[in-house]
Amino acid sequence: MAHSLSDEELYNLARKARRHIIEMVHSARSGHPGGSLSIIDILIVLYFRELNVSPSNPDDPHRDRLILSKGHASPGLYAALALKGFIPEDSLKGFRKLASKLEGHVHYGIPGVEASTGSLGQGLGIGVGLALASRLDSLDNHIFVILGDGEIEEGSVWESLMAGHKFRLGNLIAILDRNGVQLDGFTEDIMPMMDIRSKVESFGWNVLEIDGHSVEEITAAIESAKRQRDIPTFIIARTVKGKGVSYMENNPKYHGSPPESEEMYQKALSEIGDA
Repeated sequence: MAHSLSDEELYNLARKARRHIIEMVHSARSGHPGGSLSIIDILIVLYFRELNVSPSNPDDPHRDRLILSKGHASPGLYAALALKGFIPEDSLKGFRKLASKLEGHVHYGIPGVEASTGSLGQGLGIGVGLALASRLDSLDNHIFVILGDGEIEEGSVWESLMAGHKFRLGNLIAILDRNGVQLDGFTEDIMPMMDIRSKVESFGWNVLEIDGHSVEEITAAIESAKRQRDIPTFIIARTVKGKGVSYMENNPKYHGSPPESEEMYQKALSEIGDA
């Protein structure tokens, strides 16, 4: 695939998106920065390199679909949608404010958002349904679902994994944000995941493992997954919760908390740097 944007340009877009994330949660005095920062490199590669989507034709039936199953990471998705042109960048200032559509969890009705999410464990099931619908409509597109690693403690995720294999959904690609932190602490303390790769492979999926902050590895994994036509693909993306802000990295506190002072807000922006 020919890439219109260089890796360096994608890293710069991710830096700009990280600034938007911090600005949104700081302005709202609430929100989920940690898991938004951990998936933003993935979102930028998807929207600016891999997804067949266009703000000028958002309802194109042939478009790819992205479901953010971990809907609380809305600042990350909103930032990516704004940079792509689905929503005005200026609208990000309304995050979690009255009269704004940009609620704390993503919902259908925002341009570019394919499904309302936030009730964890539901997104992969939605993805299975969309992938089946695309097959029935003879559409040559792909359905992407981004999952949280705390989220996969939900049994409905594993039911969806079984269905994905049963229906041989080669057009379905799941990406796990494997940052090791969930709402109340570290995933391995709350509910050990053990060998995720072996477990998902035993459900009949093609499994890849990558550095979820490497534009190069994200790109290679997605393009490999797109070539898989017979079974769905599950990409385990190793990430850092709060990536880019030192005091947020691997810190469960910032799963759902903004910078607690103006000084820490400015520190976060300084560490992220200018785009």
